[in-house]
Amino acid sequence: MRIHGIVSGKVQGVGFRYSTKLQADKYNLTGWVKNRDDGTVELEVEGDQMKIDLLLNDIKKGFHPFMQVNNIKTTILNHTGYKDFQILN
Repeated sequence: MRIHGIVSGKVQGVGFRYSTKLQADKYNLTGWVKNRDDGTVELEVEGDQMKIDLLLNDIKKGFHPFMQVNNIKTTILNHTGYKDFQILN
């Protein structure tokens, strides 16, 4: 399974991408995460659906008090076979 997501809220400048990568690695998920010019964060995550759901729940809760997630808009996509999880610039 692969999802594409846009995360809005206070998600830039607070370690969101790094925290997302750590959790994705913990769940053995692949894909990428990057900041967007509009202040949101974009991601694609690939792997087991239950583990993707765990990651999305972690994101919704926020990884620490300095982070605030207002919304996650997701779309299900076809599996592509990412090799690892990367932070993109």
